[in-house]
Amino acid sequence: MLSLGLLIIRLVIGLSFAAHGTQKLFGWFGGHGLKGTGGWLESIGIKPGYTMALFAGLAEFGGGLLFAAGLVTWLGAAAIIVTMLMAIVKVHGPNGFWATSGGYEYNLILIAAALGVALTGAGAYSLDALWF
Repeated sequence: MLSLGLLIIRLVIGLSFAAHGTQKLFGWFGGHGLKGTGGWLESIGIKPGYTMALFAGLAEFGGGLLFAAGLVTWLGAAAIIVTMLMAIVKVHGPNGFWATSGGYEYNLILIAAALGVALTGAGAYSLDALWF
């Protein structure tokens, strides 16, 4: 049952992150693509916006897929954690803890889940279990 629980966590978080990455990279699912995301990043002081949008999109997309598949899970988790730390520092941190006020509550939960999976391993239903 442990491996099934880890699979559910990995799939939900990993595929959600991958979808967020496609919003930044391709403008899918109501996203703004690289140009729009880059402009927003510039507006909050992250420069060069387009390049940083590309890096963020690749981290979310690639890290999410690695995490979901349980392939080099620690690397996918690291991409998720770094992305969420940046979101806390640059956007949500000043708003306090609660998500209802735009705070970092949700980001912290995602960090904890990614770190927990990275520390325990991806489980039997993962590509890591097949190859390593």
